[in-house]
Amino acid sequence: MKRNLDDKVVWITGAGSGIGQNAAVTLSKLGMKVILSGRNVKNLQETALKCENSPIIKKLDIADKNQVKSVAHEIKMEFMHIDILINCAGINIENRDWDNINENEWDDVFQTNINGLFYCCKSAIPMMKERQDGLIINISSWSGNHVSLLSGVSYTSSKHALNAMTETINMKYCNLGIRACALCPGEVSTAILDKRPKKLSKEQKDKMLQPDDLGETIAFICQMPKHVCINELTISPTWHRRYIADLGIEEL
Repeated sequence: MKRNLDDKVVWITGAGSGIGQNAAVTLSKLGMKVILSGRNVKNLQETALKCENSPIIKKLDIADKNQVKSVAHEIKMEFMHIDILINCAGINIENRDWDNINENEWDDVFQTNINGLFYCCKSAIPMMKERQDGLIINISSWSGNHVSLLSGVSYTSSKHALNAMTETINMKYCNLGIRACALCPGEVSTAILDKRPKKLSKEQKDKMLQPDDLGETIAFICQMPKHVCINELTISPTWHRRYIADLGIEEL
């Protein structure tokens, strides 16, 4: 039986575009109280206009631990708790190969993709412990399980670390009704693709997963009953470019 999400509180980071935006829209239609966080207020406002139930906007750079603590405190004061945390914020860089990556860009990727998500989980878990209930969905990547030079050394390493971090939440808090899922999509047609050194065509992007595919997947996870933990979920496009390359045939 699907869990009723009416009036449950969801905090979504990276909510201004892509997967985060689609998750927000989909969950708002299921009756959730949606809190939108991200660095760009204009983008968050655009997301809010697409949502139902008048979502709340909380500007946030998750790479700043003090900002995360402040926003989490505001949520606790306003809503008293968080039922679901969905971490969609993440970055990649263009100069991602060993030969051209620099230390500062490596630090930037890890500061957002690991440290930032850690700060958010760390801030939400105490509220979940109080109610002995809570779900965390961390948006990882196909690269979180498959080492890829295409995704870059920093991004691939950060997503492997994220999968490990996510599972430690289940190991530590499963007795308190808290569950965590690392959602690992293959190629998704979002703005992060524009950071790739080799640009992709519209035809290639159209064959990838689309953000609303991930919104529906996130809704599925959220609607699972409390006794169900989906530790990790991998989803990829049917026309999988890595598989196609292995077959030795043309991409398009």
